[in-house]
Amino acid sequence: MNSSNNNTQKPNKAIKGPKAGTMEIELSEAESMGTYSNLVMITHSPSEFIADFIAVMPGVPKAKVVKRMILTPDHAKRLMMALQENVSKYEAEHGVIQNKTKDIPLYRGPQAEA
Repeated sequence: MNSSNNNTQKPNKAIKGPKAGTMEIELSEAESMGTYSNLVMITHSPSEFIADFIAVMPGVPKAKVVKRMILTPDHAKRLMMALQENVSKYEAEHGVIQNKTKDIPLYRGPQAEA
């Protein structure tokens, strides 16, 4: 039995990672170089969001998907909020980001042919 004067029990808190609220994240040397992308195409299903990161090069008629990220809806929303927060911080420090991109044709999958 607990000899403490406090008779109320505190609920157990889940421990995440080596310390409460922390997680060790490994970044491989290959991934640390990053991947260039200047276009992202996003689609979703009821259970996931798919973000295809694409490198579009001037004068090249074909673009390449360089990374595909598959996210749960919850994680996609947390990513959106994190991006909003970071863009706001960036603009506060460096000024408003001007969207210089003209309309980019959207790829909606293979086109039906008769």
